Amino acid sequence: MPLVIAKILESRTLWLIARILILVLFVSSGLAKIFDYENSLAEMRAAGLHPDWFFNIASAFVMLAGSFLVLFNRLLWLGSTALAVFLFLTIVVVHTFWNYSGEEAKIALFWAIEHISVIGGLVAIAIAGHFRDLYYTQKI
Repeated sequence: MPLVIAKILESRTLWLIARILILVLFVSSGLAKIFDYENSLAEMRAAGLHPDWFFNIASAFVMLAGSFLVLFNRLLWLGSTALAVFLFLTIVVVHTFWNYSGEEAKIALFWAIEHISVIGGLVAIAIAGHFRDLYYTQKI
């Protein structure tokens, strides 16, 4: 690998940008659940989640707390795991493409595939964080 590319990949700035980019989805959705509360409650009811207020608050908390941990690189593994589990549960509970047919199944499948891709990104962030910690503390 060219030295310039290695330096870019090792930079703290790129590491911060990568974490910000993976979190845009969670921070925006978490804040929407707080600031657009009524629509978020309707979203929870449409997904069959009761009590709607509890699932709305729990969703916002997981998304924002997990994002905080990842963004500030504190217990990054825990934050990325919480967000990944959250996405997996939304597939199992909300985007149940196997229960639909036609266009509804297609849309739910697209959401599930998108969630799986983001789960992969969260796993990659956790792996990168682990090796960055090793590199900067032990100089492997």
